[in-house]
This record gives sequence, structure tokens and C-alpha cells, in this order.
Amino acid sequence: MSSPYSVRWGILATGGIAETFTKDLLLDPSSRDVSDVRHTVTAAASSSSVDRAKKFLADCKCPSDAKAYGSYSELVEDPNVDIVYVATPHSHHYQNTMLCLLAGKHVLCEKAFTTNAEQTKKLVETAREKKLFLMEAVWTRFFPMSVQIRKMIQDGELGDVHRVIADNSFGEDVEETWGTEHRMVNMDLAGGALLDLGIYSLTWVFQTLYHTLPPSARKPPTVLSSISKYPPTGADEKTSMLLTFPSAPPASSSANHDAHGIALTNFRVATFPNRHEHTRPAIRIQGTKGEIQVDGPAYRPRNWRFIPAVGAGKGEEDVPWVEAKIPGHGMFWEADECARCLRDGKLESETMGWEESVVIMETMDEVRRQNGVKFPEKIETVEYPVEL
Repeated sequence: MSSPYSVRWGILATGGIAETFTKDLLLDPSSRDVSDVRHTVTAAASSSSVDRAKKFLADCKCPSDAKAYGSYSELVEDPNVDIVYVATPHSHHYQNTMLCLLAGKHVLCEKAFTTNAEQTKKLVETAREKKLFLMEAVWTRFFPMSVQIRKMIQDGELGDVHRVIADNSFGEDVEETWGTEHRMVNMDLAGGALLDLGIYSLTWVFQTLYHTLPPSARKPPTVLSSISKYPPTGADEKTSMLLTFPSAPPASSSANHDAHGIALTNFRVATFPNRHEHTRPAIRIQGTKGEIQVDGPAYRPRNWRFIPAVGAGKGEEDVPWVEAKIPGHGMFWEADECARCLRDGKLESETMGWEESVVIMETMDEVRRQNGVKFPEKIETVEYPVEL
């Protein structure tokens, strides 16, 4: 039996999501039945101080020889780093990812990939030119549950899929919780419900209605949307999207039909108002032979079920929920995908490819355009470098 392929990670930023990802990286792969790849962390960087990077490495129980840096430019020059995980706010993704690519590093960049589609296209162009791997870190797509649901759709178990409804919303006292400076509402940091929460609603719509078709059959959706803005900053606090996909799964269907994707996100009301008892479902995937329901939250679902349609061969009895085991937080599955792509010499992932990331960013651009939501030019530009 050959040894597992080992990947050396550098962590760019030391916030909460970086800590969660890093702790997942260091879990024993056998706990999730993985034996072909493994991960180690060789460096981390904080933009504020080297001491913060040292504390991050210690808190995450990284190897004792992992390097701590007080600047991102030092991190990307480290020869012992194969791939960089970019975990800064959306506003900084373009500049930080470009820094990594120009230094010759492969990149896994948090979602939303960038603030707009033009930035994403420029990153893709750079990765292609430099023959580097690049992927948007849409971790939910790599859950075994997501993989199984996509296969059920492709195999025709739902029949013709006509509608997907997905919601990812928090119920917060926005003024009290986030004020005006917090990244969730700060326009200088690309704040707002759409890029932070709505990306998960769109993930479920796209991975079920778009990704389940062969690449040659995928067509971008038309977009209708409505946004309500948070008065103190102008960030979107309520966003509803109706997407019409001109072609819909399964590819084997004899019917040439479209499908509607309804993606919802909101700061004021929650997908599950009682945080101890999730409101079910957060996602509904509806086909002519039945419906898949996925429990919330949309970013880390743990329960789902398939309800056959009346007359589809089963009775009308209650269908139990199936629990999906997650031996950790669940961010290791996207890291495993990165490792396999690097091992196999791939520049992009088939599960989260460049073209689809661009189409999703174009969709969010159109939602913002329709509702007059603009970020400051310094975080929308494709110029590099720009001091943020």
C-alpha cells in the first residue's frame, strides 16, 4: 500500500474560520475513512503581528516547527508551503489570492471568492497562466451528503427537478450585535447578507440545478431579486433571489424543462428561530418523483431525507430523517479535494470549478446591480497591488 500524499499548508489570516479550518486539517484522516491523502500545517501569518501568528499555531496545536509570520508576503515566500488557505474578509480575497499566485503558491480561497466576477476571472486567468491550482472554498459541496444528493439527482431518482428553495438566515438585533464597523455590515469589508450568508443558499441552488448537468448543458440563470438595505451602512440585510435555469436536471430526461431556484438570506429573521430546535427543512429540492429535504443550517447540514411523491411506489407514511455523521467540523473534505487535485496535477476541481465560481459571482453581481448595492472602488478593482 502506497503512502498517503502529504500536503503542506500555509494559513493566511488567523481569525475564527482559519482556526476551525486548521483544527480540521490536523484531525486524523482515518476518522473520516480517508487514507490516500494527509495534511500538515507548516506556516501561518497574521497581518497584525508575529505574536498573533505564534498564538494561532499554538492554539491549533500545529507542529512545533511550523513558522509564524507577521506579514502575508513572508508567508508566500516560504518554500515549505505547498498551498495557502486564504481566510481574510471577502474584501481582501482578490489582493491576498493574487499575492499567493504571483509567488507561485496554489490557493484555496474562502467564499465568496471575491467581491465581483471580474476579480474572479482575473484570478482564474492568473492561475491558468502560472499553472497553479485555485479553488473557492465552498466546503459544503464536499460533504458526503452533498455528493450523494447530487448523484440521486443525476441518476433520475427525483425525476425532473423543477424547483429548489434554500434559505440561510440569521435572526439578529443587527444594530446591537454588529453596529456599523463589524465585517458583517461594513461596506469597506464587502459586508452584507448576500456575500456572507446568501452564498450558501446559492450553493444549494447551483449544486443541484446547475452542477448536476454535464458541463456542455449548463446555462446561467436569469435573475430577479429584491434587497433591503441596512440603513446605517447600506449593506444588504434582506436579500431574496429568484433564478430561472433554462435547462434543468437530470440530463437523461426526455422533457426539455426549466427550473426555478429560490435563494433567501436575511439578518433580521432566522432559518431556525429556536436555536435548540431547527426548523425543517432549510433546503427543499423538488422533482416529479419526490423531494429531498435538508435540515439547516445550510452551510453545515447534518440531517436529510427523501420523500417519494404520491404514486411513486410508496405510501404516505412519515419518512425519517437520516443523520450524516461529521467527525469534526467538516472543512477537511474540501482540503482532501485540494490534496487530490495537487497529487493528480489538476489546476481546478471538478466539484467546484472555475467556470461555476464565475457564474455564481456574476449572479451575485446582477443581484447587487438590480438593487444598487456598490462596494468602495478599492475593493471592487482588479488592479494589483492595492493597499487595503
